[in-house]
Order: sequence, then C-alpha cells, then structure tokens
Amino acid sequence: MLTDGYHDVPLGKLAMVVTHLEMREAAPLRDVPAPEGVTLRALTPTPDWYRDIFRRVGQDWLWFGRLTKTDAELQALLSDADTQFFTLTKDGRDEALLELKFTADGTCELAYFGLTPALIGSGAGRYLMNHAIRTAWARPISRFHLHTCTLDSPQALSFYIRSGFTPFKRQVEVADDPRLIDLLDKDAGAHVPTIG
Repeated sequence: MLTDGYHDVPLGKLAMVVTHLEMREAAPLRDVPAPEGVTLRALTPTPDWYRDIFRRVGQDWLWFGRLTKTDAELQALLSDADTQFFTLTKDGRDEALLELKFTADGTCELAYFGLTPALIGSGAGRYLMNHAIRTAWARPISRFHLHTCTLDSPQALSFYIRSGFTPFKRQVEVADDPRLIDLLDKDAGAHVPTIG
C-alpha cells in the first residue's frame, strides 16, 4: 500500500536506510591477487590502533558506532575470542579493516569491512572480501551476514550482492549526527549535509 508518508527527522539526527544481507552457503569466488605492495595480516588490535583505522576507513561514510565505546568497552570487543580482525598493509601502513564476529549458534557477522582511500579502486576490496568469505566458511557456520546503509559508499550494496550476499530486510535507523556530538570532524562525510 502506497502512502505519502514523509517523516520528519529531528535536527541534529541522521536517517539511514539499512539493508541486511546474508549468505547461506559459501559463494563461488573469483580469485584475484593481492594488489602490488599490499599484504594481508591477522592481528589482535589495541584500542588506539582500532580507533585510528576505524576513523580512517569510515570517516567519509560517517562510521561512528565504535567511537561511542569507552576504553573498557572497546577492549572487551577487541579481546573477544570469537572475533577475528584483519588488515591490509601498504607502504608500512595499515589501510583496511575486516572484523568477523562468530557466534555460538553457527553464524558469522561481517561486522566491519572497509578500505582507506589509499586502497580504494586498487582491487583490494575484492581480495579482502575473498579472504572474509573463506575465513567465515572455514568454520562450521550456516549463515554469514552483514548490514550496510545509505550513508555507506554508493558501491557498497552492489559490491556485497556481487560477492554472493542476498538482501533480506530493510530498516530505517535514526541516530545522532556524529559530527555534531564531536565523534567525527565537522568535514567528515561531506556527501551528507549537516542539519542542526
């Protein structure tokens, strides 16, 4: 049923359409080599490392969820034995974030996935996604899932679908604009106007 249902978004807030996607069996992979000079590594992040890469990967897309965590809350997430972290390194600097969260009920969430501008367009995204899919399905899981939103890169949703994920639900999220509560710089996410 169609409605002319516009809904006001309060000043200082952002509204996002969130798309949930899942993979019920390992998707076929189109193997690609690591881009020239790029290496993949697993790590146990420190809070400082994590906040740095989280900001550098996510600032253009207004990632803020983990920036609201206290040191103790973030350390608990980073120390969780059921969560794995990976990065891609180029010229001695880490330039990507892959975070996989495994659960006791046999699922894996692609909690965070992204590249800094230094790797965007290099083929590193496909290379890292292949690693994510292999790593997730190396365990006895029945479902690999993630969500993305309309603040993310315009290519994100189609990239996830091409990677073998199927959209199954959409929701609307309303949250504080992280630029207005000093979680991100005022010039972050320049494609999204600040209202408030």
